[in-house]
Amino acid sequence: MPFDPQAATAAYIDSLGADTLAKAAAYTNGSHWLILWNLVVTVVVSVVIIRSGLLERVERWLGRRGASMRVMAVSVVYFIAAALLSLPWSIYAGWWRERSYGRSSQPFADAFMQELLSTVIFSVLAGLFFIGVYALIRRAGRRWWLWSGALAFVGISAGLLIAPVAIQPLFNQYKPVPEGSVREALATMARDSGIAPDRIFVFDGSRQSNNFTANVSGVGPTARIAISDVALKGASLDEVRAVTAHEIGHYVRHDVWRQVALLSALALAAFFVVDRTYGRVAAALGSRAPLASPCSLPVVVVMVSVLSLVTVPLVNAFVRSGETEADRYSLQTVNLPDALSAALVKTAEYRYPRPTELQEWLFYSHPSVERRVRMAMDWKATHDAAPQK
Repeated sequence: MPFDPQAATAAYIDSLGADTLAKAAAYTNGSHWLILWNLVVTVVVSVVIIRSGLLERVERWLGRRGASMRVMAVSVVYFIAAALLSLPWSIYAGWWRERSYGRSSQPFADAFMQELLSTVIFSVLAGLFFIGVYALIRRAGRRWWLWSGALAFVGISAGLLIAPVAIQPLFNQYKPVPEGSVREALATMARDSGIAPDRIFVFDGSRQSNNFTANVSGVGPTARIAISDVALKGASLDEVRAVTAHEIGHYVRHDVWRQVALLSALALAAFFVVDRTYGRVAAALGSRAPLASPCSLPVVVVMVSVLSLVTVPLVNAFVRSGETEADRYSLQTVNLPDALSAALVKTAEYRYPRPTELQEWLFYSHPSVERRVRMAMDWKATHDAAPQK
């Protein structure tokens, strides 16, 4: 009987069982609603901070201190106050819900301390970024938004450069892949792709999540491939090879830089919209702060958050394209369609594998697992797969 890619794809997805598929659907659909509710929380929290007059009091307290100090202080106060006001929501969405679906086993105390650390780091980095933005608003006239787009490119690139060496190690331990057959196989794959073997790491992703995952992070000298210990522990050697080849695909295609370019372009568009519509939105939210004042930050954050929601389908389409090409790279280089499919099915527990086309277009940052497995099975139908290990 000839090989049937459609039947093989269905068999992979159905192997999860009806209960697991139903749970994955509930989790995924709920995650999509979180996107909207996150915006609602951001708006409510920002309005509360605006109406409280907190930021204006901070600015008055600083008196005639330098503009940079005022922007930094107001920014840090705003982001920390916002984090405290939204803490119940953050606990629900980021910890309780994940545990209730079996996606995490992280103790609350550890999750809380990591959330606190993340808030402090983000507040400081965001404050530094907005020092530049408000300086441009004051000095660059009507073209401040154009220069701010360039600043966003620099800021995103700098963040990606320093994150692997200065930020990510604060939350997880990154180590070389342990000695053995897995390390030997991955080192060979790295060298064949022109990547130094010491750019592949394993990290204790199980600390926060039970998800089967790997990623490419960093740029330039800090670029690297990181594989969660969940993936290493729960996968065969061929599955690890197939997933790592996928990540190598991102690496050699420079997908990180493509995303930097997209995010910078979206930031530029967002700043343009802020420049043109700030007054009307500020009045609607009850803020009297001029755009040049750091007290306008809650309004700016709300506007950027709304624009981010609107552009979710665009960003997702861009990322899905890269994920498809990375899958294709994996198939072309290691030729393990069944191993790739088996690994992909493990991600279906937190990313429902059979969405409607509309759901996938609107919300999925990766092609559906069913679509990705079908591509692997189509490949298998037309190529002789490599021997399984």
